Amino acid sequence: MTAPDDASGNLLTDNPALYEARFPDPDRLAARWAEDRLRRYGAGPRVLDLGCGTGRDAAHLHRAGRRVVAADVSGAMLDHARAHHPGPDYRHADLRDFDLSELGGRAFDAVVCLDSAFLYCHTNDQLDGLLRSCREALAPGGLLLAEMRNGAFFLGSTELLDAPAVSRFTWQGTGYRSVTTLRVDRAAQLLRRRRVWTADDGTPPVEQHSAWRLLFPQELRYVLAAHGFTVLALYDGPGPRTEPAWRPGDPFESPTADGDRLHLIARLAPDGPNPL
Repeated sequence: MTAPDDASGNLLTDNPALYEARFPDPDRLAARWAEDRLRRYGAGPRVLDLGCGTGRDAAHLHRAGRRVVAADVSGAMLDHARAHHPGPDYRHADLRDFDLSELGGRAFDAVVCLDSAFLYCHTNDQLDGLLRSCREALAPGGLLLAEMRNGAFFLGSTELLDAPAVSRFTWQGTGYRSVTTLRVDRAAQLLRRRRVWTADDGTPPVEQHSAWRLLFPQELRYVLAAHGFTVLALYDGPGPRTEPAWRPGDPFESPTADGDRLHLIARLAPDGPNPL
């Protein structure tokens, strides 16, 4: 999933094939989780995937029988998606305030927002813009399904902040190394990320900066209610990015919000949007 970055030079966004090599998902776990939730909560076939990235998840939902419009702000990601994961209708859009006329109007049964794409809304105005656009895009009674980092996790845990995370992998004969540092910007309520990439082919290092909004469970309930949504489920696990990960047939949704991921299912009021 991609969204605007705070600095020039985003190795993964600019190189979608490299992104898929760095984050392999041969089992399409996130998409399978999303499809399972959509079926469980009775969503119709028309789906808008916001922040679709390379299109892997959108294509899986398409193969499951859904009519998918998939949107991302990265042209490189969209080109890759169209070439390698055909099926969905791929569109360029900024999830923080997208143009419904370009995405088919208000005709969707569900909006899906995976891998913390929801959290690229850094300000209250951007969050309102996303939810207003979702509200206008959904048919009455439509679902909003999101999977993201959990802001509440950082109230009492520093395990992701204490030391840089180092990752290495090889792609097409070149070795890559990333060093990722996270810090909490409390005034802005953001989790800021600095990642430095180096490669053993002699190319210069690439530094990228990005951030996620840290949203808390009660804050989410409040802002969703203000936009006409009723929260059906809000929990930390199991999910596609948790340990242990979600598995098909799992009957359990934790009532807690202690883990580092948060899973949201909300329904728009059956009588349609109620503009603020």
